Amino acid sequence: MSPNGGSQQEQRDESEAERHDRNYNELLQELRVLQAGMQILFAFLLSLAFQSRFESVTEFEKNLYVATLVTAALSAACLIAPVPFHRLVFRRGMKDDLMRAANRYVGAGLAFLFLAMIGAVTLVLDFLLSLAWALSISSVLAVVFIVLWLVVPLVSRAEEDDDSKDDV
Repeated sequence: MSPNGGSQQEQRDESEAERHDRNYNELLQELRVLQAGMQILFAFLLSLAFQSRFESVTEFEKNLYVATLVTAALSAACLIAPVPFHRLVFRRGMKDDLMRAANRYVGAGLAFLFLAMIGAVTLVLDFLLSLAWALSISSVLAVVFIVLWLVVPLVSRAEEDDDSKDDV
C-alpha cells in the first residue's frame, strides 16, 4: 500500500501485462549494473592463474582461488539466466513465470557475487599481507555488504509494511 492508502498498481493505472513489462525492464536495468561488476571480477579471476607469481601461492590460496572462481562463474550463470529464460518463453504469455524465475536467479546471483567478491578480496589480501589481516579485513567487508545489500533494504521494507504509516 502507498502512503495515500492505494496500491502501487492503482496509482499507476496499469494493466497486469504493463506491470509485468515495467517490472522486467526495471530488472534488466539492475542486471546491467550487476553484470558489469560480475564480468570484471570473473575476468580478473580467470587471468590470475596465468600470472607468473601464481605459482607461489599456498595451498589455502589455491583452494580459495578455486572456490572464488567457481562462485564467480555461478554468479555469472545466475545473473545471465533471465536472458535465455526470456528468449525461450518469448511470446508465450509467460511474463509472470519469467519474473518469478528471474527474481530467484538474481537473488542467487547476488549471493554468489557476494561470496566471490569476499573470496577475491581475501585471496589478494592474504597474498599481499597475511591470512590474519586478510580474514579481518574481509570479515569487516562482509558485514558492510550484508548491511548494505540486506539489512538496510529489509529494514526499509519492514518500515513500509508498518500499518501505522498507511495514514501518513
